[in-house]
Amino acid sequence: MKKLILAGCVISCAVSVLAQGTIVFNNHVVGSVVAQIYAPNPANPTQQQLGNAANGFPVGSTVYGGALLAGAGFTAQLWGFPTPNATTIQPVTSLVPATGYSTAGFRTGNAAGLWVTSTDAAIIPGAGEGTLATLQVRAWDNQNGTITTWAAALTAGVNSGASALFNSPALGGISAPPNLVGLQSFSLTGAITPEPSTFALAGLGAVALLIFRRRK
Repeated sequence: MKKLILAGCVISCAVSVLAQGTIVFNNHVVGSVVAQIYAPNPANPTQQQLGNAANGFPVGSTVYGGALLAGAGFTAQLWGFPTPNATTIQPVTSLVPATGYSTAGFRTGNAAGLWVTSTDAAIIPGAGEGTLATLQVRAWDNQNGTITTWAAALTAGVNSGASALFNSPALGGISAPPNLVGLQSFSLTGAITPEPSTFALAGLGAVALLIFRRRK
């Protein structure tokens, strides 16, 4: 009898794990989602660009000024939170990092703009199989692997950006997880770099202040 109870508990635990809401963390699935990620636009690095380009799926019209992200020096991460229906977008403040395969570096060459994928699925905390979730992809310059979280990226002021919020299809679990349908391309934004003239003016101001203090 004890063995039967133990077996039941094991099966129950296994099913509960499998029944967590899952989704494929991949931004390039032909016919489903193609959403490359870009570096800041050099002409306007503090303004984020959003929306698919002409080579995205679905096809968009955004023309990006920045290069495609490439290499392990950039990190992409999936965030999400359960939502009760397809039309309710949860506030960005409610989102939490997904678990499972939900954080990745970027590919290079012809695959730049796409992150490295895995056969494992991302898990949306608190979501069950068949439910929906509001999702967002966030990406940042990880400074050679030294910045490992979104919070640290914001604190450090490195180039970073996030996709528009979107709702997932019905999440998988025991059944196969869906793709990131609804994700669209976005660019990172950069910190404002003062012009040389700005530094010069600041220097002159400091010198003037020093002279004024000495005269007093």
